[in-house]
Amino acid sequence: MWKILVALVLLAVGAAALWVNAGRAEGPAIEIGGSAVVGQTGEIAVTVTAPNAALTALEATVVQGDLRTPLFALTPETAGDLVVVDDDRVTLTRATGKRVIAELKAGEAQVVVTATRPVLFGLREATSTATSTIEVRLTPPQVAVLSQFHYINHGGSELVVYRVNPPDAESGVRVGDRIYRGFPAGSTDPALRVALFALLWDQPLNTRIEVFARDSLGNEGSGTFDFRVFAKQFRSSTISLDDRFLGRVVPSILQNSPEVRVDDPTNLLAAYLAINRDLRRMNNDAIAALAAETAPEMLWQGPFKQLINTAVEAGFADQRTYVYNGQDVDRQVHLGFDLASTAAAPIRAANRGRVIHAGWLGIYGNCVILDHGMGLQSLYAHLSSIGVTAGELVETEAELGRSGATGLAGGDHLHFTMLLGGNAITPIDWWSAQWVSDRVLRKLDEAGLPPPSGGAQ
Repeated sequence: MWKILVALVLLAVGAAALWVNAGRAEGPAIEIGGSAVVGQTGEIAVTVTAPNAALTALEATVVQGDLRTPLFALTPETAGDLVVVDDDRVTLTRATGKRVIAELKAGEAQVVVTATRPVLFGLREATSTATSTIEVRLTPPQVAVLSQFHYINHGGSELVVYRVNPPDAESGVRVGDRIYRGFPAGSTDPALRVALFALLWDQPLNTRIEVFARDSLGNEGSGTFDFRVFAKQFRSSTISLDDRFLGRVVPSILQNSPEVRVDDPTNLLAAYLAINRDLRRMNNDAIAALAAETAPEMLWQGPFKQLINTAVEAGFADQRTYVYNGQDVDRQVHLGFDLASTAAAPIRAANRGRVIHAGWLGIYGNCVILDHGMGLQSLYAHLSSIGVTAGELVETEAELGRSGATGLAGGDHLHFTMLLGGNAITPIDWWSAQWVSDRVLRKLDEAGLPPPSGGAQ
């Protein structure tokens, strides 16, 4: 009997020792990373290490004075936010900053993370806490416009010279919901910036226009400046569709543009409408994406050149109504100039630039797009042949190809337009030597900045 009692005592002592030792077990290892400095935006990153990555509790809190803001608490619903790194580690990321915690103030704050793991087969728990200090910066960058006399034609563009502090802040011009990037001015002053911007044909004349600067923490400063908008009248026109035209353009476009889907390719009118609406939108989205490939400096020199000896068949922002068998079937806006001369006429670069697209582009057929730097680009469409390749730097009047009727074209002509930040703008301004001199070169000169590419002629 006494042996049984001894055994029971030993078991009790062992169990007590296990219980006590379990209570002394180390909690999970916690590493806090992410943003050491936060502003409007920021992020914390937490890595927790525990055997088998088993956690019974995990909390992350931002503490600043009396303010305690929970960012995460482990529940069955939030467990999916943890990312398993390996057998023993999980990670958690959470957004922070003033956009998440409205009461956050400039100064120091602490990120406090507490984690708990099970020990002794889940009968006990071990907890650990880690704290990391972050700095909260809420002072926005400063931006000040230096240039004067900003006159904007509706559908056209303008240039502004400004200074931003700190110099590494992202900046530009905001026109309504459109953003136009600012670029280094090419001077010895790293804070000087130049931005081309536009008031698009479909934006109201009273659209808000302002310069802005945003730092890496999401803090933003902005300011308005003096400008004047000139209204322009855009024409309306009617495009008559017939079976002969549809039979010529629809099959070719469908063959070369697999991205557009039609239920019945033999229904030429329905296929044409899908091309005119859906493919047009996809093509314009692709053109807008090419704005990201712009050079940070001006590549162009002097006014842009209109294709010589051409008749204007359609203008910029013409409001087109498409008619088939006497019925209105569609409405679209023509965002360029249609210029016609002779069949297979040489198509020449309107100005110096780099080829960023040379190939088929849906409704535009064979198409070349040149980048002239700082968001400014030019487009040449419906070519019968292309004589350049992407990446080439071409000079003004270099031959890009030959005119044609590829894509959604009724006959041999050049569809030409200018683009700014991926948005179509009227070429008329850029064809004018007086406009280029007054609206661009004068501002650069008054700011003590060099003219484009070493000098404009």
